[in-house]
Amino acid sequence: MIVYSETKGQFNNDVLSNNISDKILEKLRENHISGGVDSEFNSWQNSLQFMRNVIDDKGISDDVNVSIEYQIPRTSKRVDFIIAGCDHNDKDSVVVVELKQWTKAEKIADEMQHSVRTFTGGAKRMVSHPSYQAYSYSVFIRNFSEQVQDNNINIVPCAYLHNYQEQYLDQLNDPIYQTWIDEAPLFIKTDTLKVREFIKKYITKKSSNGDLLYLIDNGRIRPSKALQDCIVSLMKGNREFLLLDDQVVAYDVCKKTMVQCLKDFKKRTIIIQGGPGTGKSVLAINLLKEFVSEGLNASYVTKNSAPRNAFTRLLSKSDLKKEIDIKGLFRSPFRLCAAPSNYYDCLIVDEAHRLVKKMYGDFNGENQVKECIFSSLLSIFLLDEDQAITTKDIGSIYEIRKWAKELNSRVILNEDTVLRSQFRCNGSDAYIQLLNNMLGIGENVDVDINELNYNIKVFDDPNQMRDELRKINEDTKKARMVAGYCYDWDVKNGRGEYDIYLKNDFKAKWNLEGDNIWAINPESFEEVGCIHTAQGLEFDYVGVIIGKDLRWDVENNKIITDASKISSDDKSSGIRGASEEKARTLILNTYKTLLTRGQKGCFIYFEDEALHNRFQAIINKKGRRFNNHFEKNKSI
Repeated sequence: MIVYSETKGQFNNDVLSNNISDKILEKLRENHISGGVDSEFNSWQNSLQFMRNVIDDKGISDDVNVSIEYQIPRTSKRVDFIIAGCDHNDKDSVVVVELKQWTKAEKIADEMQHSVRTFTGGAKRMVSHPSYQAYSYSVFIRNFSEQVQDNNINIVPCAYLHNYQEQYLDQLNDPIYQTWIDEAPLFIKTDTLKVREFIKKYITKKSSNGDLLYLIDNGRIRPSKALQDCIVSLMKGNREFLLLDDQVVAYDVCKKTMVQCLKDFKKRTIIIQGGPGTGKSVLAINLLKEFVSEGLNASYVTKNSAPRNAFTRLLSKSDLKKEIDIKGLFRSPFRLCAAPSNYYDCLIVDEAHRLVKKMYGDFNGENQVKECIFSSLLSIFLLDEDQAITTKDIGSIYEIRKWAKELNSRVILNEDTVLRSQFRCNGSDAYIQLLNNMLGIGENVDVDINELNYNIKVFDDPNQMRDELRKINEDTKKARMVAGYCYDWDVKNGRGEYDIYLKNDFKAKWNLEGDNIWAINPESFEEVGCIHTAQGLEFDYVGVIIGKDLRWDVENNKIITDASKISSDDKSSGIRGASEEKARTLILNTYKTLLTRGQKGCFIYFEDEALHNRFQAIINKKGRRFNNHFEKNKSI
């Protein structure tokens, strides 16, 4: 979406007359786009003076096009500054400029190849490297614009840090960022003339095709052939995404339905249900590959960023450029409210139980279920209602049916859209049922302990659990520790060096803020993952710390949930203020989700001694069955 778009000559006049910021703000309001707070308003006033100085050159015609705060299709991201036109050989180009007011920044760590730390927004924060940011924006535009592809328009990124001090340049020029700097050159305060010459290499006059950005913005959204080939090649031979059993049936239902939607252009909504480890995400990724390879405007959607980031890293096999290429296929439901009806051919909504009415900053959002259905011809929701973990989670069959009816979208929900086969927990349905029995979820069913076929251990000492997991992780890099909502975020809030303190001097930190790939980051084992980081992902082995919000009542032989033990730092779950019944459901759902993250095994440490003894005794009961009702009046 174009916010501000004028000729270079008019842009220069708007800056000179000191009303450029007012014009941008007015356009944002007209288009119902959030933004324009005082800090952003002041940044326009400041940065655009520098850009006027850069392009105020007779070698750049006054009628070339300038755009500010251009919102990239399929995203909520806005490009700071774009100039479009052609060179002396009539080659069309669009130069993307990422503007920063930073005076200095610092490298964080060798593993964090996309991020730097700088003072912004009133505090020191981890943010994207400017060259990475500019390059990623250019890739998004190139990969999804039919006009760019068909007219061979050159998209050229760069970053201009007009206040940046030269003595800190080595931090931004560190070799770990070279991939991005090669693609999007970095300029600082002393480089005004260099930025000008860079732009003049690509743009000297107006394109004979008119306003290029207008053509791009109003053109059809279509994945490029290069992107189609990329996603197909990355999926080829990747056994982690192989479809089996009832996944294949649901896959075929979705393919057939997509064909029907394209024929009659009638909206349809498919609801795919499946418990933990039934392969919902594997199915979702395969559907994404299938539809994109057919040239359809499809996207994988999750509210939580952790699954999106992990899947892009896994699919790209850590190839940094390919990761950027496919990243545009993965999105948040944030600002879907701005998309017109049937903008997408298909939205594949994974972890749909985590959808909410609106996310912070999504000012025009109303209901994410509604917005997914409205904006897509075919909407596919993959969900497990028993994995709702906050009071804000609204994704349910009822909610999807309600909005599908409202928006005249036919619902497909039948035996063929239910996933039952267990691919996690070593395929052990017995283990899943054991957890249900223990936690009092659903109907109790006899479980033969001998049929678990799954490595489950209960530890007296959390240090011993961590040590065993660490040994496993040294070989596989696929073991992690996770915990519920009980522990404060002291490190994040500057209150201490650790967050989780348990007996025998066990100390650990929550997963680092800004580590968007915690689940697959080889350096992240020592941090404990929260439910929001772990949900939707899986490991070979998972170690679960169960806090004091879950206890065993010895006298009455039942599980007790205690919302008062939830950390006051928890601002997302809503458990502390929920009704007793709702809080119980969310606490149980949280722990069942965490306890089913392991493919091969689950190690558990209970803070509550009675619950520890209860569970330890049960998994040691070889040669007999366990049913919570059967055991109710018996001591263990």
